[in-house]
Amino acid sequence: MLPDPRCSNSITPLLSDPAAWAALVTLVVMEVVLGIDNLIFISILSNKLPPEQRQKVRRIGIGLALVMRLALLSIIAWLVGLVQPVFSVMGNEFSWKDLILIAGGLFLIWKATKEIHHTVDPTPSHDVLDKKDVMISNAGAAIVQIIILDLVFSIDSILTAVGMTEHLPIMVVAVLAAVTVMLLAADPLANFIAKNPTVVMLALGFLLMIGLVLIADGFGFHVPKGYIYAAMAFSAGVEALNMMGRAATSKKDQALLARGVADRAEADAQAAEARAAADPNG
Repeated sequence: MLPDPRCSNSITPLLSDPAAWAALVTLVVMEVVLGIDNLIFISILSNKLPPEQRQKVRRIGIGLALVMRLALLSIIAWLVGLVQPVFSVMGNEFSWKDLILIAGGLFLIWKATKEIHHTVDPTPSHDVLDKKDVMISNAGAAIVQIIILDLVFSIDSILTAVGMTEHLPIMVVAVLAAVTVMLLAADPLANFIAKNPTVVMLALGFLLMIGLVLIADGFGFHVPKGYIYAAMAFSAGVEALNMMGRAATSKKDQALLARGVADRAEADAQAAEARAAADPNG
């Protein structure tokens, strides 16, 4: 669906239109949810860099996501044309959008699989995603990888926006709002992932699933996003319970340890008192 040129470039008539406000709220929520995938990848990737470079790389990655989304909005007519079939294989038609989604999904699966391998393999390497041997010069490589995924997620995001509304100002405001949320959530999310190693594996599992969904979409098998994010929310909830359980166990162990130390000190004090009573001249 192409935006209507007669009404897509003026925001004034939309301010008094309840339907436009409803579309804006819905689209903002959708864009924020779609941005989670992008943000998880940026957070994991930036955490493998030296501490002094992480925030800068996250800011650059999110800034590039905003630039790409706004640039794609400026060429909506061309972007929508990407959904037109360019060739077919055994009766299955493929468009440029399909090819981009497939390539992005393969890239995401490759990076997530590589990071999982590095997590379970004790042998360090010099890859930017290796936590055990971080190289300062890899900041540029990290940004290049972020750009690749930003492009894939941006195309998916903008095509979703085009399918939900025909008003360009609503799309722009929704994109700006979503990227602002990503910017505010980037550091807390990255810090949370860095402080909780088990969450890293869960996030990598999310990236694997997202990569598979992108490939499936590219081959014409559309998986409703609601199912994907419901599965992610359920998994995150289970991991939260695990974290609470580990924290409770840790507190219990610390209390038992402190009690043991106190009991030992009390026993030593009683033994000293007994020795003193038995030998008053000592």
